[in-house]
Amino acid sequence: MKILVINCGSSSLKYQLINMENEQCLALGLVERIAEKGSILTQKVHGKKYIIEETMKNHTDAIRLVLAALVDREHGVIKELSEIDAVGHRVVHGGEKYAKSVIINDDVMVGLDECTKLAPLHNPANIMGINACMELMPNTQMVAVFDTAFHQTIPEVAYMYPLPYYLYTEYGIRKYGFHGTSHKYISVRAAKMMGRDIKDLKLITCHLGNGASVSAVKDGKSIETSMGFTPLEGLAMGTRCGSIDPAILTYIMKELNLTIDEANNLMNKESGFLGVSGVSSDFRDVESAAMNDGNKRAQLAIDIFCYGVKKFIGAYAAIMEGVDAIIFTAGLGENSPRTRARICKGLEFLGAVLDKTKNNAVGICAELSTDDSKIKILVIPTNEELVIARDTDALIK
Repeated sequence: MKILVINCGSSSLKYQLINMENEQCLALGLVERIAEKGSILTQKVHGKKYIIEETMKNHTDAIRLVLAALVDREHGVIKELSEIDAVGHRVVHGGEKYAKSVIINDDVMVGLDECTKLAPLHNPANIMGINACMELMPNTQMVAVFDTAFHQTIPEVAYMYPLPYYLYTEYGIRKYGFHGTSHKYISVRAAKMMGRDIKDLKLITCHLGNGASVSAVKDGKSIETSMGFTPLEGLAMGTRCGSIDPAILTYIMKELNLTIDEANNLMNKESGFLGVSGVSSDFRDVESAAMNDGNKRAQLAIDIFCYGVKKFIGAYAAIMEGVDAIIFTAGLGENSPRTRARICKGLEFLGAVLDKTKNNAVGICAELSTDDSKIKILVIPTNEELVIARDTDALIK
């Protein structure tokens, strides 16, 4: 059984072909600059790169090149497209309608279109990828796997906003949460590392990248998460402000004479690490400016981020009435020992004690806590593509 996993952005596309017999990645690739000048596809097989530079007018052109690369005689990994048993698509927002992955049919496509208003920056690109695959692979089953689905177990008291109730019933305004496939993967992996049944564990999962979120996973189910109605809520991120006083928005719109779109752009594209530091949205650049150049604003951006993660850890330990493990993942979580150390400093009172030597682990699964730490501290590289492939495999069998 071979599953093709597709993750479509507005001008880019990530893909993996996974052999489900051993869950091995046969090929992975990235298509960049779709419908722009300089379109390029980069595929990796056993560490070797295969690059195609060709004009791609739309996502259909991009998918066509992906399929051609996979069956290429010299650089491909399969002989013909019929070897692909199904395609799993990442879909950012499934609303309340989709609490689990689904096989795509006409009714599902209508449902996905209805969810577009909840994720106007993400869902349209996901749908374009699905339509392109359906056009080029009409006899292959398609599955939609939703970022929001894992968080559909969050209780009403956690997902409801204290706004007029009709905004929920008529407009669907509530907390949805995101990065669900990542939080699901690392919570399951953490239970295996600990040799425990996930149904007996209280876990805090920290997906820390350019986009970042923290989740409380109790008995294998998400019961709280930092992102909300959109991925803007919660932590300060690369360019997103995270949670702020809502009145700030109306104030700056009035004072700066901003349109709705301009205010939205300010919060989503000009804030976070970039906005505070004035250096970059890339944490590595911000950290370098703080450490090497003594940039105080860069240091402040780092401190705000780490403070925010620590605050969520404390809050989630409280609502779960304890915690068995804290898990770090994604770009920062997996590869920045300094960031993990800043976050964990002061958590000793909870029983979470970081081992300075173990914390040097980068990009691997590892236990980072001291031997006598009551709470395990783990780092686990995420694998959202494998979650999508597993869900797809389970549905089509």
